[in-house]
Amino acid sequence: MDPGNFATNIQSGAQLGYTLLWVIIISNLMAMLVQILSAKLGIATGLNLAELCRNHFPAPLVWAMWVILEIVAIATDLAEFVGAAVGLFLLFHIPLVYAGLLTAVVTFLILGLQRYGFRPLEAIITAMIGIVAVGYLIEILLVKIEPAQIMSSLFIPSFGSRQGVLLATGILGATVMPHVIFLHSALTQGRIIVKDIDKLKRLFRFEIMDVVIAMTIAGAVNAAMLIMAASTFYVQGLREIGTLEEAYRTLSPILGPASGKIFAIALIAAGLSSSAVGTMSGQVVMQGFVHFRIPLWIRRLVTVLPSLAVLYAGLDPTRTLVISQVVLSFGLPFAVIPLVLFTANKKIMGPLVNRLFTSFLAGIATLLILALNSYLIYSMAAGGD
Repeated sequence: MDPGNFATNIQSGAQLGYTLLWVIIISNLMAMLVQILSAKLGIATGLNLAELCRNHFPAPLVWAMWVILEIVAIATDLAEFVGAAVGLFLLFHIPLVYAGLLTAVVTFLILGLQRYGFRPLEAIITAMIGIVAVGYLIEILLVKIEPAQIMSSLFIPSFGSRQGVLLATGILGATVMPHVIFLHSALTQGRIIVKDIDKLKRLFRFEIMDVVIAMTIAGAVNAAMLIMAASTFYVQGLREIGTLEEAYRTLSPILGPASGKIFAIALIAAGLSSSAVGTMSGQVVMQGFVHFRIPLWIRRLVTVLPSLAVLYAGLDPTRTLVISQVVLSFGLPFAVIPLVLFTANKKIMGPLVNRLFTSFLAGIATLLILALNSYLIYSMAAGGD
């Protein structure tokens, strides 16, 4: 869960009501599947996805994938950085540029925890995600929902408009997140202690449980964001809520002053927690594809600069967040396709190779990603509503 989720879910709920709720559910199930496959890849091979791409693909393709995925990493970091800065601006009324600088300092400190091992960093990230989850649990209890409309939107797919296609693509990118696919395979590759098949399978079962629990919580929070926006803004006729700032200012009069504060705190927590994940993912991609490694603080500094430029130029932060998530969606095939190919290959995976039904589901997910991206390109080219 990162600020990209906030932007896409809130704009979707405000502009289209519950219409895109089905997209959140489908995207969450797809994310669950690809994260399970990513974890299995690391466990079975002892290599991460980027390293396997380098070992099995021709050099020109490897370099092209690396460039594309670095662009995706920059878009990811941009979303996380800008989102946290907007949260600080809303909560403490700090000018956006200074809020951006403060965000940079805090994220550097969070990344510094990695020198003590991954566990302290993992604990901080988990705590911040917990803040987001609790925040939206409170928000959803404050609104009046429409159960019949919610159930209808879960089972009757619709985009509502051309803008709905853009937002749906953003939701997909914000939920499945290509860079996290690479990171998850890297996090599990180091957990192999022995090659005992039974122990590997047992480890994989634990990973499945972890992914299912984590993604169920994330999906519930994402759905709560959209439902809150639909139940608060859409039903009140406030369908032009175009920015996170407008959402923050509108929440307080409708749901009470505490709701706006909770919203801002959750946004800050989402941005700061995901910033470390984005930076580590970028490092995995660079090291795996081109065998080049730079200190995390240098990588973070490089991604801070375009984010500060966006804030300094006065570009709409919310629109920037939505577009960044669309970029993530277009980057998904470059993570999902090789993941599906590798996990279906018995020579690579051994006894943990995908079952036929698993490969079928993964193939369907890949086709859905390609279809949605293609439909967005078509709808934008065709114009109209």
